Amino acid sequence: MSHRLFPGLALLLALAAPPALQAATITIACGASAPEIESCMKHAEAWARQTGHTVRNYTQPGNATAALAVYRQLFAAKSSDIDIIRVDIIWPGILKDHLVDLTPYSRGQEAEHFPAIVSNNTVAGRLLGMPWYTDTGLLFYRSDLLQKYRRPPPTTWDELAATAALVQAGERAAGQKDFQGFVFQAKSSESLTCNAIEWIASHGGGRLVDEQGAITVNNPQAVRALAAAAQWIGTISSVGVLNYAEEDARGVFQNGQALFMRNWPYAWSLSQSPDSPVRGKVGVSPLPRGDGEGARHAGTLGGWQLAVSRYSRHPAVAADLVMYMTSAAIQKDRAIRHSFNPTRPALYQDAEVIAANGFMASLLPTFEASVARPSALAGLKYPAVSLALTDATHDVLARKTTPEAALRKLEGKLKLIRRERW
Repeated sequence: MSHRLFPGLALLLALAAPPALQAATITIACGASAPEIESCMKHAEAWARQTGHTVRNYTQPGNATAALAVYRQLFAAKSSDIDIIRVDIIWPGILKDHLVDLTPYSRGQEAEHFPAIVSNNTVAGRLLGMPWYTDTGLLFYRSDLLQKYRRPPPTTWDELAATAALVQAGERAAGQKDFQGFVFQAKSSESLTCNAIEWIASHGGGRLVDEQGAITVNNPQAVRALAAAAQWIGTISSVGVLNYAEEDARGVFQNGQALFMRNWPYAWSLSQSPDSPVRGKVGVSPLPRGDGEGARHAGTLGGWQLAVSRYSRHPAVAADLVMYMTSAAIQKDRAIRHSFNPTRPALYQDAEVIAANGFMASLLPTFEASVARPSALAGLKYPAVSLALTDATHDVLARKTTPEAALRKLEGKLKLIRRERW
């Protein structure tokens, strides 16, 4: 009789036991460049070892505009191929209908991040992304060459142009035929939008759209800003810069072929890597200011968040990985090893972070002076706004039109995009 009872007892015990947590495979979009992917996957795989889950990387396009287009296509199809996406600071309002509210999973961690970024990531009371790292445009320079030519780091765009011309001429005469004075991101993409916003704001030209929603881009200061940038092409910057994104500019600068570079903070740790030709020869400062009334130092506010797709098959598991990846410990490690700027103010006072990245100690005021893109105001219309600015700026840099004509046309396009209201 006992032999007949054991199978039934085993079944009862199995039904009474809590269900075992099944291992899940989580696909995360770590980034586009090799250093980003390496850093991200190192930490994601550490989480996987701790939890028993599996992680896979999805390599998104390097161009942010192209990456957004890919995600919108995936979301339109309600694809579950990606669980966690890397969200640009301008995307929460655009992707709001396709992202999971992380509030039930965050356990209040959002209070430890910069409030402005958390506010940016919160749409209609839903926390759509946890801050991962923040950014602003910075000026990188060859400190050894400035010392060689006895020039200080520039504080104005005019000073940058004059110093770049001097050093470029000297280095080319010494045999570096391809040496450039200044490299930046002039490829038709969101990267150029960021550069254009910096130029305009630094000349006192304001934002494209003011806080009340009025279109303000067509003004004399903005004309001066674009005119100044156009003069760089073919003089201190090669025509090839018209096709440069971030990694293109970094490659030229890190190979010792440029004096100045506009880029994001991530470029610092790469310039200091053991195999970098410019290791120990690089300085960092705020971007220069323009001239005229309202001129100031202005870097575009950037940064990336981690968000969970509404179409993920394992949203709770994905959210757990997001909280791990945006934790203080992981942000500290990424700051020390790869100079990703933390979104947690407390880490800017951490001795180990400052020892690894001396310039970070002075970045808080730089972030406070950063200029935001009008993505929160424009919402779903922002991609069209950005594309209009990029097209206008690229045409000016390529000498296809004048700054005056480009800004008049841009103003008209923005009015059509806005129609009655944003």
